[in-house]
Amino acid sequence: MRALGSRLPFILTVFLLLSFSKTEAQVTVEELLSSPFPGNLVGHNLLPLVAWVQNDQGTRNIWVAEGPDFEGRQLTHFEGDDGQEIGGLGFTTDGETLVFVRGGGANRQGEIPNPTSDPEGASQGIWAIPVSGGEPVHLADGNQPSIAPNDSGASEDRIAFLRRGQVWTVALHEDSTARQMFTIRGRAGDLQWSPDAERLAFVSNRGDHSFVGVFSVTENSVRYIQPSVDRDQSPMWFPDGERIGFVRIPNRRSILPFMPVREALPWSIWVADIRSGEGHMIWRADEGPGSAFRGVAAGGQLNWGAGDRLIFPWEKTGWTLLYSVRASGGPATLLTPGEFEVEHMTLTPDHREIVYSSNQDDIDRRHLWRVPVGGGRVEAVTSGSGIEWNPVSLQNGTVAFLASDAKIPAHATVLEPTGRRTALTPGALNDFPSDQLVEPEQIVFSGADGMQIRGQLFLPADLRRGERRPAVLFFHGGSRRQMLLGWHYLGYYHNAYAMNQYLASRGYIVLSVNYRSGIGYGLNFREAINYGARGASEFNDVLGAGLYLQSRSDVDPDRIGLWGGSYGGYLTALGLARASDLFAAGVDFHGVHDWNVVIRNFAGDYDPTARAEHARLAFESSPMADIDTWRSPVLLIHGDDDRNVPFSESVDLAESLRNQGVYFEQLIFPDEVHGFLLHRNWLAAYSATADFFDRKLWGRERANGGN
Repeated sequence: MRALGSRLPFILTVFLLLSFSKTEAQVTVEELLSSPFPGNLVGHNLLPLVAWVQNDQGTRNIWVAEGPDFEGRQLTHFEGDDGQEIGGLGFTTDGETLVFVRGGGANRQGEIPNPTSDPEGASQGIWAIPVSGGEPVHLADGNQPSIAPNDSGASEDRIAFLRRGQVWTVALHEDSTARQMFTIRGRAGDLQWSPDAERLAFVSNRGDHSFVGVFSVTENSVRYIQPSVDRDQSPMWFPDGERIGFVRIPNRRSILPFMPVREALPWSIWVADIRSGEGHMIWRADEGPGSAFRGVAAGGQLNWGAGDRLIFPWEKTGWTLLYSVRASGGPATLLTPGEFEVEHMTLTPDHREIVYSSNQDDIDRRHLWRVPVGGGRVEAVTSGSGIEWNPVSLQNGTVAFLASDAKIPAHATVLEPTGRRTALTPGALNDFPSDQLVEPEQIVFSGADGMQIRGQLFLPADLRRGERRPAVLFFHGGSRRQMLLGWHYLGYYHNAYAMNQYLASRGYIVLSVNYRSGIGYGLNFREAINYGARGASEFNDVLGAGLYLQSRSDVDPDRIGLWGGSYGGYLTALGLARASDLFAAGVDFHGVHDWNVVIRNFAGDYDPTARAEHARLAFESSPMADIDTWRSPVLLIHGDDDRNVPFSESVDLAESLRNQGVYFEQLIFPDEVHGFLLHRNWLAAYSATADFFDRKLWGRERANGGN
């Protein structure tokens, strides 16, 4: 009897594991990925009018809403899960026409994404459609349209746009023929029309330096503004049309991507006279924290505010905050004091206030705030347990934005000065199974080296006292990302949040880890010592998260898996390579396996043979360096038109795993890019992930095949 009694806890655990079947899961991955994801919210400068893109299970269309009712309506009617992205939205001056881009950008070989393997190929083009409704008109092949202001009532609106790095123009009517505006060396970008539409500012990127240029339409001439050996960017017109501001960043040839940068040669802000082309520095960052430029999510990193002030982001305090400085020069005024990160920002139509999103007073969420451009009282626009981002400031204090919370996916909404908050598509989430989701818990645990790390813990709704369940760690990509206590504001991580909820619904305990080198927690956390290719210090957080789960009384310590994509795939592979005794299985979405390969993908002139010490440390920081100790099974998922992480990373890893005799499975999507464009590929990938974990962690039947 004593022998049987000593085995009862084990027998009970096995019984509970086996008794939990897939049929008990109340929600499907299809249901969790069914909500339309909104993005690219834009507003009109003068009218109560907004537009945004809805990705409804792979079918992407534009929606608009007009005040005072702000009832959303679908404007375009494209059909099918075809992988054709929509972006670059912009209104004409009169608000009667919306311009947009349809199709993904080209890779280095000039290939447009074609994830359906359409024999006719794919294209990227600029389109226009009446806001009142109708059929969209294809204007030209290209991207990054910039609509010329037309306050004079001229009969013809026109846009500038990019085609293969050169600047072109086309009128906004069906019979217009596109023509190249001018020819320059380098690749053009960041097109900005002057207020009178007589000049076009642009950035000419020339590798190790870049210029701000101005093209005169009337004189048919190009002038470069105060050219230097530095990287000039973010041109911004003053309302008088006679001055232009820009950011100047000294080149940093010795600094490679995916390595910590806490300080740099200080960046600066310049203002130039257009007619003379002469400029002068009005402000310069201090040495030390904030000397390396870090931007925010905005149309431009410089914005003109009332009182002739320039608003800009600066990391002087170790946090990305907003400042303003007089255009004539002088000290910068801190507008958003505190220990938090500003992420999205916009100006009110009168240019007197900034509306921004941040994790102020709620570090694992985002809320909206407003502050005068000259400094003053910071006022909360939103608060509570939700998440709000991408603000668009309209007339009379109305703010449109995107929002979510732990159970309600992202959706477009508007907040009026009266406090009335209205969803722009109120019926879009009627059938969504919000009541079957769990509220993730905010937790803090220690990395293996003692650093405090945050995460979100998803506990299954049916978890019973005394049970030990399989557990899964999730690592986001980036690494400049932060997972939140709710549905994410980026589509890739909106999907990942759904997957974590799905795993929880299937009985797994899930921990989403905000590891070091991510955003949201300040400069020193983001630029963590020896992170990435300089030493993989994030492995301390992988190990710490695994040990934290192992210590929990509700986790089976022998059934811990991990998954993630891109940088998260890197940490998944690193965990399996270095700690197969701790992690029983993993799913690696398009992960980094050799830093020397991936660095070259982002820095084309990187030569490992010329930087032997960097190359050695980069390889030692890679999963391939520890392949000899990798024993746990893994599922590899990758699209072979990946423009971020070369497909060869999975090819080479698979070869090494075969040589090691390590069991792996693979799910490959021909012609698919890094962030899958096809909804059906997300469904296939997540279904395969859940099935793999079911078999490897729950101990269900092993799949046929494999490596």
